[in-house]
Amino acid sequence: MTQQHILIIDDDADIVKTVSANLELDGFLVSSAPTGNEGLAVLQAYSPDLVLLDLNLPDIDGIKVCQILRRDSDAPVIMLSARDTVADKLLGLECGADDYLVKPFNALELSARIRTVLRRVRRSESANANRQGEIILDYRTHRASIQGREASLTRTEFSLLELFITHPGEALSRDFIQSQNWGDSKLYSHSRAVDVHVQRLRKKIEVNPQAPRFILTVAGVGYRFEPSPG
Repeated sequence: MTQQHILIIDDDADIVKTVSANLELDGFLVSSAPTGNEGLAVLQAYSPDLVLLDLNLPDIDGIKVCQILRRDSDAPVIMLSARDTVADKLLGLECGADDYLVKPFNALELSARIRTVLRRVRRSESANANRQGEIILDYRTHRASIQGREASLTRTEFSLLELFITHPGEALSRDFIQSQNWGDSKLYSHSRAVDVHVQRLRKKIEVNPQAPRFILTVAGVGYRFEPSPG
């Protein structure tokens, strides 16, 4: 199996040294960059499998880095920050991050989060394609086609859509969605985090996200996917 590459964008040398050592012991190839611009250059040059992104960087903040990254890459992003309010976490998710870990963090927890995200990516790539109604997921190219038009999805959005189309017509609770896509991540114990990802997905696959046809809200429960809307 090809060695997986993780990029750390963080200006805290001690954190980078500690995290790099732990990840290398876990068998990962690790690169690092102390600024947002240098991190984006490494990302463009080497296309890492996952990015650990500090929110507070000396040149441009992590939110802006994540937004720029998302224009050209679907690499999973785990945001690292000392900011621990729900608002900060949701802001990180809304800009395109897949997960959010508060500093100081436990090395074992970080490792578990990384493996959960990468396992989700591998699961999505284990088949060639999946079709449900008017939606087709192509695992070889990591593209989604909705009613004949292509939607550019991040890894998390792709996996979330995959979860929905493999449970057509079922009312999926936020707890179920959280457990299937993010495991025991404490961030997703706050249901709003799941809602943020659903809203982002709707913007990309629905003609009118305010009146969705595919991913419907089930009051008091969560969401239901309708493969053949009327």
